[in-house]
Amino acid sequence: MARYLYALGRFAARRRWWVLGIWIVLLAATVTVSITSGGKLNNDFTVPGTESQDVVTVLNEKLPAQGGASTQVVFATHGSAKVTDPDVMAAIAGTVTAFKGVPQVAEVIDPYQAKTIAPDGQVALSGVQYTAQAGQVEESTLDALRAAARTAEQAGVEVEYGGAVYPGLQMTIPESPEIFGLLAAFLILLITFGALVAAGLPIVTALIGVAIGVTGITALAALVDVPTVATSLALMLGLSCGIDYALFILSRHRNNLMQRMPIEESIGVALGTAGSAVVFAAVTVIVALCGLAVVGIPFLTVMGLTAAGAVLIAMLVALTLLPALLGFAGHTVTRFLPTPLRPGHNEKVARTAAIAPRYTGGHAWGRFVTRFRVPLLIGGVVLLGVAAMPVATMEFGLPSGGSLPTSSTARRAYDLISHSFGPGYNGPLIAVIDTSHATPDAVQTIAMGIQGELDVATVVPAAQANDTVLLQIIPGSGPNDSETASLVQAIRDHRESIEGSTGATFLIGGATAANIDTSQRLGDALPLFLAVVVGLAMVLLTLAFRTILVPITSIIGFVGSVFAALGIQVAVFQWGWGADLLGVVPGETLSFLPIIVLAIIFGLSSDYQIFVVSRIKEEHTGTGDARLAVENGIALSARVVTAAALIMFGVFAAFITVDNPILKPLAFTLAIGVLLDAFVVRLTLIPAVMAVIGNRIWYHPKWFDRYVPDFDVEGNQLVTTGR
Repeated sequence: MARYLYALGRFAARRRWWVLGIWIVLLAATVTVSITSGGKLNNDFTVPGTESQDVVTVLNEKLPAQGGASTQVVFATHGSAKVTDPDVMAAIAGTVTAFKGVPQVAEVIDPYQAKTIAPDGQVALSGVQYTAQAGQVEESTLDALRAAARTAEQAGVEVEYGGAVYPGLQMTIPESPEIFGLLAAFLILLITFGALVAAGLPIVTALIGVAIGVTGITALAALVDVPTVATSLALMLGLSCGIDYALFILSRHRNNLMQRMPIEESIGVALGTAGSAVVFAAVTVIVALCGLAVVGIPFLTVMGLTAAGAVLIAMLVALTLLPALLGFAGHTVTRFLPTPLRPGHNEKVARTAAIAPRYTGGHAWGRFVTRFRVPLLIGGVVLLGVAAMPVATMEFGLPSGGSLPTSSTARRAYDLISHSFGPGYNGPLIAVIDTSHATPDAVQTIAMGIQGELDVATVVPAAQANDTVLLQIIPGSGPNDSETASLVQAIRDHRESIEGSTGATFLIGGATAANIDTSQRLGDALPLFLAVVVGLAMVLLTLAFRTILVPITSIIGFVGSVFAALGIQVAVFQWGWGADLLGVVPGETLSFLPIIVLAIIFGLSSDYQIFVVSRIKEEHTGTGDARLAVENGIALSARVVTAAALIMFGVFAAFITVDNPILKPLAFTLAIGVLLDAFVVRLTLIPAVMAVIGNRIWYHPKWFDRYVPDFDVEGNQLVTTGR
C-alpha cells in the first residue's frame, strides 16, 4: 500500500491543477444539489419493531387523527388573573379556534371542555394533534401555530409549548462553535509548525471536505430521514479528522524537506508513510461508524453512515487535495514566522524534530515512560478506573422539556405543567384497545386494571372509532423518571390479567413509551455493538501491525478510556458536578450516547494507536531494541499526536457551548474521551506496556507470514525496496 500511496502523492503533486479543479467542481456540485434538492433535517426518532411503533401503525390505520405528532399548549396567567376570567376565557377560546385552521392540524383540545384547568385557576392545558409525524410537520405549520396564539398573548396570557413538536423546536446551531474550533486548531497548528502556510493548509483542506460532506448530507435529506444532529456530528468529525489527517501527512512532508528531499519526492514519501497510517486510521473510524447499523435503529444508522461519509471525504481530501496544495506551496511550508524574543526558535525546534529527535521533549517523555513504566501503569489504570466508577449509576433516557434550559419554551411549559397538574402530564402514555371481539364492559375493565397499577395518576378516554378505543394514561412521575419506565413495563407484563376475559386486546404507546422503548433497545444492543467493535479492532490492528499483543493492549486501553469518559459524563450530566459552570441541566444519560461514543472513540483511539505505534515499530525494525524503539517512536510522534489530540479536543469542546440537549453531552464526552485516550492511554500506558513486555510485543506466529497480508503501514518498503 505504501508504494501505491507514494505514486498517488507524486501524481497529485505533478497534476495539481487537475486535482484542484476536480475538487472545486465537486464542491460546486454538492452545494448546488443541496440548495436545489429541498432536503430538510428532522428529529423523527422512530424505532421499528417496538410496541410503541406498533401503536403508531394502528393509530394511522384506525384513528388517523390521533396517529400524528402533537404539541402541548400551556396557557398561564399571573397575579390575580385567572384562566376562568371571562375576558381570558374568550381570548383562549379564540386562540383554540384559530389553531383549528392551521394547516396539518387534525384536532385541537379545548381546555374548558376537557376540564384541564389547574386547581389554582391560573393554568389551562390544551393540545394540538397533527396529521403528520414529527419529522413531517412543516416549520410553516409551527409558525402559524405561534401566530394563532397572539390573541391570547394580547390578553396578557403567557403561552408556552411542549410535546413531540412545537414552535422553536428546530434549534439553529450557531456558527460560533465551528469558528472557535477552527481558531483553536489554527493556533495549535501555528505553535506546532511555526509557519503560517503550514498552519493554514490543514484548515483549508478540512473546510473543503466539511463543506462537501455537510452539503451532501442536506441533499441526502431529500431522499431519507436525516436527524438534525447528524449534521453537527459530521461537522465535528469532518473538521477534526480532516485537520488531523492533514497534520500527520504535512508534518512528515516538512521533515522530509528539512532533510533536503526534493518537493515532489517528499510529498510521495509522506503519503507512503504517514498516508498509510491515515488510510488505516480513517478506515477504522468509518467501519466503526458504519457498525452502528447493527443496532437496527434507522436514525442511528443514518447518523453513523453520514458521519462515516464525512470521515471518508476527509481521508480522500488528505490523500489527493493536500498533496496538490503542497505542490503549489513548495518550500513555503518551511518558511518560519519570526520570533523577536527568541530569534530562530521556530526553525530550530522544527529542524531538531526532523533531524535530531532525541533532543526533543517527546524523547524526554519517552525516556520518562520507559524508566517509570510500572508506576505509570499503576497510576494510569487507577485514574481510568476511578473515572469510570460513575458508569455503574448510568440511567438512560431521551431529552424531554425538563432537559432544556429555562430559556426554552418547552422547559417553561414543562415546569408549568409539573407545578399545576403533576409531572406525569408532561409525558402521558396511551393505550390503544381493539374491541372487535370484546364484551360491552371491556374498555371500563381495562381502564380500571391500568388504574390499579402503581404510579398511575389517572386514566381517561381520549378517542374512539369503530372497534378501536384510545385511553390516555397519566403517570404519577415524569417522562424520564425510572418509575415511569417501570410503569410501562408493569402494564405490559400484566397485560393478560388486565385484559382478563374481556376479549379485548391493547397496546401501550405514546411519545414517552417510545422514548422508553428506544432506550431499552439501545441498552440491549450495547453489548453486541461493543463485541462487534472489539472484533473489528482485533482484525484491523492485527492487519496493521502483524502481531497479536499490540491489538490486545489497544483494545484494553480503548475500553478504559471510553468507560472513563462515560463515567465523567455521568458525574456531570446526571450527578450535576460542575453543571452550572457548563450550563447543564442534570438529568439522564442520552440513551444513544454510549453507542455513538463507543464508535467514535474506538475509531479515534485507533488513529492515535496507529500513528504512535507505527513509529515505534518503524524504529524497532531499524534497531531491534524494544525500549529504545519506544523512546525514539514517541520522540517522532509525540509532538504531532499532541497537536492532533488538542485540535480534536478543541473542536469537540467548542460544541459544548451549544444549548442542545443532544449535542452538548455528546461533544463533552468525546472531548474528554479524546484527552484521556491520547495522553493517558496512547502516549503513556501503551508505551509503558511495550517497555515492560519488550521485544515479545512484536511476536506473531509463523503462519502470519503466509496468511496475513503485509500492508506496510510504516512504509518500510519505500526504503528497503526502492520507489
